[in-house]
Amino acid sequence: MSPATAAPAEAPSDPLEPAEDLAAEASDLRIATFRLARRLRAERAVDTMSDGQFAVLATLKIHGPHTLGELADRERVSAPSMNRTVNCLQESGYLTRTPDDEDRRKVNIALTDAGLDVVEETVRRRDAWLEEVLAGLAPEQRALLHQAGEIMREVAGL
Repeated sequence: MSPATAAPAEAPSDPLEPAEDLAAEASDLRIATFRLARRLRAERAVDTMSDGQFAVLATLKIHGPHTLGELADRERVSAPSMNRTVNCLQESGYLTRTPDDEDRRKVNIALTDAGLDVVEETVRRRDAWLEEVLAGLAPEQRALLHQAGEIMREVAGL
């Protein structure tokens, strides 16, 4: 039977049940995702660095130098908030501010070698932790998580 001629699916006896099931599934997925993210964030090279500070360093590693406004926009925070974060990271030696060659009114913010080291060590620690956890799972579980990761990337792209 082709999809066009397939018999319609039976209607559920309780029309609210699928919505309730979907809501419960969404809540379970949200909680599991946040717990895993929180556990991964705990693996860091500098214990005193906030998640927001690390996000700035990671952004600069991935996307290169930014102005303060560009960083604020990318991280979805206000410019004054980003300025405080950048000041703290600069004082710690993790980034630099340099005048733009073409527009002297602009200041470019870039990683220092120390900032790059923090990003790379944090990523290494997070990957090592996750690799250790995955090693303790059955191959079928790892395959399922791989599929879930693909779906999560697709959903996040919406």
